[in-house]
Amino acid sequence: MLFKRKCKITFIRHGATINTEEHRFFDDEKYPAININGKMEMEKIADWVKNKGLKIDEIYASSSLRTVQSARIVSETCGHDFKILQNLNSRKAGEWSGLSFEEIEQKYPGKLDLYYKVPEQFCPNGAESLIELNKRVNEVLSGIIENNLYKRLIIVTHGDIIQAAIANALSINPENQFKIYIPTGSATQISYFEDFSSLVYCAYIPV
Repeated sequence: MLFKRKCKITFIRHGATINTEEHRFFDDEKYPAININGKMEMEKIADWVKNKGLKIDEIYASSSLRTVQSARIVSETCGHDFKILQNLNSRKAGEWSGLSFEEIEQKYPGKLDLYYKVPEQFCPNGAESLIELNKRVNEVLSGIIENNLYKRLIIVTHGDIIQAAIANALSINPENQFKIYIPTGSATQISYFEDFSSLVYCAYIPV
C-alpha cells in the first residue's frame, strides 16, 4: 500500500558554538555565534546536501544568530535562498541560561535529574516546560507543512527543536526525549504523511 507524503523535512542542527562545546544551557537569540568548528561542520553538511543531490523546495532557519549563520552556509553552497522562521527558537532555559551542567548540579542539587527524567513535574524558574516546547514546535511545524504541501524542505534549527519534532512524529514520551542525541552539524529527516510520520534518518554527520 502506497502512502501519499504531505511533506519531507530535513532538519539540520546549527554549527558548534562556545556554549555547545562547554555543555551550557542557553537561549539567547543574539549570542553566541558559531565558532570555527561550527563553520567547518556546516560547510561539511552543506557540501553533503549539494553532492547528495538532495532536492530542495525551501530552506528555513530559526531566528537566532547561530542558526541564521549556519543556514547561510547551506544556502550559499546549494544556491538557494532561505527564509527566517519565527517562534522556532530554542527552549527557554530561565534561571539556568548560561550555566553548565556542572554549575547547575552545584547550584541546584538533584534538579538536573528531574529536569530530564520528570519533565512534567519540574521546570526551572522562568523556563519553558518540555510539554510547552513540544506543543509550540508541533504547532509551528504543522503550519509549515500545510503551507508547503508535497514539498521538500530544509530547516536549520536547534537540537531541542529537532528532539521535539522527532518526539512528536514518533509519539515518544517526554521523559525519554532527552535520549535522542542530535549533535551540531548533523542532519535528521522526517517524512510527514496524512495519518503518521516516519523518521528516515537521525543525527547523520557526513564523514
